[in-house]
Amino acid sequence: MKIDVLTLFPEMFESPLGHSILKRAQDAGLVEINFTNIRDFAEGQYRKVDDKPYGGGPGMVMMPGPVFDAVEHAKNKSSEPARLILLTPQGKKFDQKLAAELSNEKHLILISGRYEGFDERIRTSLGAEQVSMGDFVLSGGELAAMVIIDCVVRLLPGALGDEDSAADDSFSDGLLEYPQYTRPEDFRGMKVPDILLSGDHKKIAQWRKDQSIERTKNNRPDLL
Repeated sequence: MKIDVLTLFPEMFESPLGHSILKRAQDAGLVEINFTNIRDFAEGQYRKVDDKPYGGGPGMVMMPGPVFDAVEHAKNKSSEPARLILLTPQGKKFDQKLAAELSNEKHLILISGRYEGFDERIRTSLGAEQVSMGDFVLSGGELAAMVIIDCVVRLLPGALGDEDSAADDSFSDGLLEYPQYTRPEDFRGMKVPDILLSGDHKKIAQWRKDQSIERTKNNRPDLL
């Protein structure tokens, strides 16, 4: 998979992408992650990428020119057709189902905005899907892009040490994950449930299923 991130702050990604699963996936050649600085496509001495909104109002708005040029540049670097994602609070909510869908793509382009948002022509004319992290506002799309990259890359075959790990994650089957325990068996009087020590894998599987349903019912009934 190839992921291109369009951003004004590519340096923000250095630490998150340089550790753990994401680093191993890149080192193993499972994913190639590239960054394009939108400001490189701005014109003029000051490389201006934003301007005041027509009609007045607070803040600044990202101009269409640099964003369009950056997208075209990223598309032209790859022979694979790209799925274009515009990161905005106005988009559809990102979830595990969408992460799984995106993990099957060969090329993703993630557009991270800043300031008061995008010129509307960026939304309407680039043909990008608008995706949101939830009903809140971030200072920019960089953190949202990191979340998408992390969720998608860990679903790539070979990215996790145990291929069954992703299948057991919360939301993978529409439910929250069941409780997990490890050693010691008794910690400060808090004991591991007997069923997990029984060795009866059929009963353990049923217990885990029941626990997932109960946990989802209590914590996220909307999922049911």
